[in-house]
Amino acid sequence: MVLEELVFRLNDREYKNWLKAGRCLLILKEGLHPSINQQMRAFHGDLLNQNSLLRKPCHTSSCKASRNKLSSTCSPCTEWQKVILRHHRQPDATVNWDNCFPPSWRTDHWELAKAYMPRGQGKVKGAHQCDASALLNLINYCDCFLSVDGKLVREVIRYRNELMHSCELRVKDEWMRHYQTTLKKFVRQFRHIPQMATAGQQIDEMLSADFSIWVSGVDQMDSVDVEGLESDSVSKG
Repeated sequence: MVLEELVFRLNDREYKNWLKAGRCLLILKEGLHPSINQQMRAFHGDLLNQNSLLRKPCHTSSCKASRNKLSSTCSPCTEWQKVILRHHRQPDATVNWDNCFPPSWRTDHWELAKAYMPRGQGKVKGAHQCDASALLNLINYCDCFLSVDGKLVREVIRYRNELMHSCELRVKDEWMRHYQTTLKKFVRQFRHIPQMATAGQQIDEMLSADFSIWVSGVDQMDSVDVEGLESDSVSKG
């Protein structure tokens, strides 16, 4: 009985949709992080070149955030705070200062990047350690990514949140069609980047893959045929 229930679950079409959609987020992250890291490094360098105060070290080496508010910041760290807010695409949004170690803003471009990310990024040391959500939020909030359609980024974030908050870990075929269309449009904006071109191909392959599970002696059939999605089946051994 337990084996049959497991096979039934693994071959449930909407559960397979959920697995595929999640895997696409991992592929997207792998495609995004090299170029995002490079762009943030260049952005950080531009800020330093434009503002001499930003090049000065923290006066105390102990400026920090407390309860998501910066306290006792010296003049260079205060200037960094102003610059971060000035380059925020949505100034009214919450800035998660707890992510950052202000004395490192001068020397570490990723400490700057974390100011534009969701909470919980404090221990993350680089783009390669971020999930898709963190990178998408960075693109959404930092104006060094103005070339990317903000509305489209937010749409991908919304699909990511719906996927992660699915209480049954299942999504319908219609949801998958819209998700696939949105991902394709998003990836297309980075088509000049080799890693993203590869990610786009891998996402297409993932969404068309057959995730059917076959176990000898157990019958299970799931063969709903929906245009744009595969038809899955498992036969008895």
